[in-house]
Amino acid sequence: MAENSSEIRYLNPPSVEIKKKKYCRFKKAGIKYIDYKDAAFLLKFVNEQGKLLPRRLTGTSVKYQRKVGSAVKRARHIALMPYVADQLK
Repeated sequence: MAENSSEIRYLNPPSVEIKKKKYCRFKKAGIKYIDYKDAAFLLKFVNEQGKLLPRRLTGTSVKYQRKVGSAVKRARHIALMPYVADQLK
């Protein structure tokens, strides 16, 4: 039989997922104010249906996530962005 039965061999090496560290793009770029009139920039924080993306997906900090939310709501209110969309992007 096998001399060393506790040894595990793989045909292919097991895949190890290396996750990139999430960072707040606003802190990194030094952005203080999020402009609600820049709808193209705000589309990065909205999914295809028009919903805001959560912090765990975008990586923004709490402070800037609140500012992004209020900027998107303001842009929706003055009709720069739609409230609901089927295929926004």
